[in-house]
Amino acid sequence: MATGIPAALSDLGHLVRIPGMAWPAFDQTQLERSADAVAALAKDTGVFDEVQVLRAAIPGTDEYGQPAVLATRAARNGKPTILLYAHHDVQPPGDDALWETPPFEPTVRDGRLYGRGAADDKAGIMAHIASIRAVSEVLGDDLELGIAMFIEGEEEYGSRSFAQFLSDNKDALRADAIVVADSGNLDSVTPGLTVSLRGNARFTLRVRTLDHASHSGMFGGAVPDAMMATTKLLATLWNDDGSVAVDGMTARDTETPDYSEETLRDEAGLLPGTSPIGDGTILSRIWNKPAVTVIGIDATSVASASNTLLPEVTVVISSRVAPGQSASDAYDALERHLRAHAPFGAELTFSDLDFGDGFLVDTSGWAVGLTRDAMRDGYGVPPVDLGVGGSIPFIADLVREFPEAQILVTGVEDPYSRAHSPNESLHLDTFRNAVATEALLLARMNRREA
Repeated sequence: MATGIPAALSDLGHLVRIPGMAWPAFDQTQLERSADAVAALAKDTGVFDEVQVLRAAIPGTDEYGQPAVLATRAARNGKPTILLYAHHDVQPPGDDALWETPPFEPTVRDGRLYGRGAADDKAGIMAHIASIRAVSEVLGDDLELGIAMFIEGEEEYGSRSFAQFLSDNKDALRADAIVVADSGNLDSVTPGLTVSLRGNARFTLRVRTLDHASHSGMFGGAVPDAMMATTKLLATLWNDDGSVAVDGMTARDTETPDYSEETLRDEAGLLPGTSPIGDGTILSRIWNKPAVTVIGIDATSVASASNTLLPEVTVVISSRVAPGQSASDAYDALERHLRAHAPFGAELTFSDLDFGDGFLVDTSGWAVGLTRDAMRDGYGVPPVDLGVGGSIPFIADLVREFPEAQILVTGVEDPYSRAHSPNESLHLDTFRNAVATEALLLARMNRREA
């Protein structure tokens, strides 16, 4: 089946050039440009009955979320319906100096397309568009499959209006199977079907020990400053081997594929003298066990350092939660641990709680088998079932709103895609195979009865 890869890559390059970021600090008109560009691609397929750019309210506020694209076509003659998801917003580029080529100028080198969003997740959009083009060209009027396509505009910013969008458009989005094209593969040649995702519990912790700053020479040695208390407290979160030391945070017990320390070092960029952390197989640590990371800290900067005892320090903690445990239960365990281990009676304040539950796929459905077969034929290599250490919290919303639908988490990334990092890239052969896979999946679903 021809998959129109050159045209798809050209369109992907056009999308990459649009710096659509959902954070308020960035130009929000770029997200509107991005949504309009995706809507135009959907209309040009000639497949959809209706294509709209819509926004949904953010619950608990007077605000609306970012523009999303909703394209729909009704099933014909009793055929099933598939919902295709991806997102058109991207992460900020970070320090431009760390990019080998400009982040929003798509550049091909060594078999990869570089640019912010080239992999995460504008390639997911183009995998959907290219596969629809391919099956439409081959099947013509015989294409009777129902297709809904939902391209979100704020996934990187927390999907704040996602649940409301599902509720507002429930009838249009209802499907027998849902493809979430926002994950990855085992490597650049081996396809993966993601069957588990860790959850996430993120919060802000303020540690206070003093009413006001004091001279470190006059009181140091007798008065605990907030930085001392914070570092001692944070250190209790991990065992000596770096594994999580929080009672009540659980792990999932399941087998994982072979994955060597050498591969980890190469893919993660571990420095030669740095050792991996945790226990058990490497993939079990990433897929099935909790992790706790301090991702932000507010304290005196190095440039402004003075001989002063700090009265308070604020940190942001992001914990990854093992599949099968709710994010709220994991947070409760973390809060209990931190309160129990607060040194010197330090005052702790918790705020900005943000939870996202993990996900375990029911692999018994017909759509899972159809997807595995399509992956085998599209890539020419048998697929593997993957766990993912990252989180896609909105999947819990999909499961809640559409409990009968089969969720298929796929993607176009490989371990070298560096999503969210400088020099993000898409492996071109992986993209070709992903498009072929989805085109085969659509064509084979078109033969089924709902």
